[in-house]
Amino acid sequence: MSLRHALTALAFVPALTLPATAQAATADPQPEVLPQKTHFDLQAHRGGLGLTTEESLEGFGKALRLGVSTLELDTHITKDQKVVVNHDRQISAQKCKDTGPVTPGDPMYPYVGKYIKDLTLAQIKTMDCGYQQLPGFPEQEQIKGFRMVELKDVLNLVKSYNAKQVKLNIETKVEAGAPEQTAPRELFVRRVYEEIHRSGIENQVTIQSFDWGALKEMHKLAPSYPLVALTNYDFLQVGKPGASPWLGGIDADDYDGDFVKAAAAIPGVTALSPNYGFPQNGTIADPNFRFYPDEKMISEAHQRGLKVIPWTCDDPATIEALMDMGIDGIITDYPNRVRDIMAERGMRLPKAYPAPRD
Repeated sequence: MSLRHALTALAFVPALTLPATAQAATADPQPEVLPQKTHFDLQAHRGGLGLTTEESLEGFGKALRLGVSTLELDTHITKDQKVVVNHDRQISAQKCKDTGPVTPGDPMYPYVGKYIKDLTLAQIKTMDCGYQQLPGFPEQEQIKGFRMVELKDVLNLVKSYNAKQVKLNIETKVEAGAPEQTAPRELFVRRVYEEIHRSGIENQVTIQSFDWGALKEMHKLAPSYPLVALTNYDFLQVGKPGASPWLGGIDADDYDGDFVKAAAAIPGVTALSPNYGFPQNGTIADPNFRFYPDEKMISEAHQRGLKVIPWTCDDPATIEALMDMGIDGIITDYPNRVRDIMAERGMRLPKAYPAPRD
């Protein structure tokens, strides 16, 4: 990602922590961990793709057994209006391969490379999306033969674990910059809302999107749902004439190009999720690396009652530096690494849920 503005150097300060009691409450299943009033939101990105084939039920289940605060996941809408859990709007050949047409002579075959919005659920279910380990993630458990799942499957999984303390941070992947590549915004948001509402655990859900128009649409349907404004800075289009297509009619320049001020204008927003730094996927050890969220952003967000939960950071030293600045959580491919950091710092760990009995 290109860096279009200069970000000031950071001066790290210790994170604000509260004194821990001498010992954990007897009801605490992990008494060796000192309790801490500050809640840190450990989010398993796509279920923890560094550990398991992304957005598989096996991956989400592993994250629940490990113990995370939140399952982060993505949604798309199929041609027959089913809500599937997948990051990419276009079927990736790196992640999925065709196994055969759903019916002989299907003109849409091969399906790999097609947009999800143009495929039915039956067509999508023919593809093997666990045929290889994702390159760059050598610790990833490969779920061979994995078929893409629906949102209702993940919601039902959480219910089967009785994981009442776990949140689901569900992204509506409306492609505002190329709307013809995903289902129409109103349909997209309505179908996601319907599946969540039907689940009976909508109080455990937050909705995130880079498309702030989708956030506004969800707020109309479900004003009680906490919303999360995503950005990678470029989508703000600071200094460009007119409003960015990603901001739902908001012109960031009307808010001095300030992410916090602009996002705070969206009704229902309770958290901000900026990318953690530039270049994307960089680390604090890289000479040209700069954080995007800084002390000023985090302080201004907190003054407005908003949390700051950056995406998607996997490097322990970089995560610790973000923690020192006062972030409220982190989206990560390796939730096990963040749990280790939290344990070392004496932070309260998210509850680990045992697998449900058959």
